[in-house]
Amino acid sequence: MTEPDDNQLLRAIRQGDAAAFQSLYWRHRSGLYSFALLHCGAPDVAADVVQDVFMGLLNDSYAFDPLRGMLANFLYGVARNLVLRHARQNERWVQPDEDEDGDSVVEPVNEAAGPLAKVLDIEATEHLQRALSQLAPHYRDVLILFELHELSYQEIAGICQLEIGTVRSRLSRGRAALSKALTPYRALDLNTA
Repeated sequence: MTEPDDNQLLRAIRQGDAAAFQSLYWRHRSGLYSFALLHCGAPDVAADVVQDVFMGLLNDSYAFDPLRGMLANFLYGVARNLVLRHARQNERWVQPDEDEDGDSVVEPVNEAAGPLAKVLDIEATEHLQRALSQLAPHYRDVLILFELHELSYQEIAGICQLEIGTVRSRLSRGRAALSKALTPYRALDLNTA
């Protein structure tokens, strides 16, 4: 038997099916959380964003129209708006170091690698997170959605409410800005090699 799609789950949720809500939540929670965390850099804010997205979906305060696109893209759009709203309200953000469960956000390193390789992998991830946090939010949005969540230009355009040409332009400029932000770390790596 095939899993119900997002729209079927949403219809069931609106009819009071708690299991459908749980299924939809577990299907999208992790992706939304990582998107919010990479965007804002604060685990508590990212967890709040995910909670607000699903609470709004549960109480039907967001006007999702299945004829206008996929629910997943809509949820990312809502998460993006919530993160940007939080950014406007709070100018200072912290650098991410833990996820909502208190685990490190640094990706696990290859256990077969030696101690030096493990340290270098962790440092590279930390440099990338710092560089991402330095980007303007409109570049960060597009980079995270395209590179990390592997969404298409069209899906990103829908989430960010942009033209496809603007998505391409922001992706190109965001990559250039990220490369520039990573330059000091590359120089550091060359000096230690």
